[in-house]
Amino acid sequence: MPRLNLLEETRYEKLPVTVYPDQQIASVKVAHRIAELIRGKQQNNEKAVLGLATGITPVGVYQELVRLHREENLSFADVITFNLDEYYPMEPDALQSYVVFMNDNLFSHVDIDKANIHIPDGTLDKDKVADFCLEYERKISALGGLDLQILGIGRTGHIGFNEPGSAPNSGTRLVTLDDLTRNDAAKDFGGKQNVPAKAVTMGIGTYSKPAKLF
Repeated sequence: MPRLNLLEETRYEKLPVTVYPDQQIASVKVAHRIAELIRGKQQNNEKAVLGLATGITPVGVYQELVRLHREENLSFADVITFNLDEYYPMEPDALQSYVVFMNDNLFSHVDIDKANIHIPDGTLDKDKVADFCLEYERKISALGGLDLQILGIGRTGHIGFNEPGSAPNSGTRLVTLDDLTRNDAAKDFGGKQNVPAKAVTMGIGTYSKPAKLF
């Protein structure tokens, strides 16, 4: 009969999780944590590096950040942002573009320097995408990584556009979207046949290194 090794220890990673009563309260709490980070960095003459997301999840967060900018003098002048993903191919002025989404929900309403905004480029020739992705990673690394990353989870379990099965150490890259992911986006594109089959996304390894995840 095999004997139990009493010296063996099983370790489980425990992520701190806070559950709020509703989405509005959660959005305000997260926005205030972001504001605290930005102001703390500014006091030290540093730039806050934020990883941002699109979709329904962060809209309330962005609304509160805009309010804090307008009513409580929260400045984004020293903030640098990197967005999680973008459909490929995608023109930046298309209604479904994440460039349009971010401008409509945040960037056009605050004092951020446009040169500090980074969103994956959906217009590149395919043979230039790999180099773009490497440069995206290099820019993030050169800044010391992301201070904070906002995330949402899709119905397939994808985070960013990292579908289930993506490598834990994956970096920014071109990916093929799951059929369900494209189905869920069909309404925005006027039919699934119009939804791009691919996207450029940060990898799991890219956004797993920041100090804070939301």
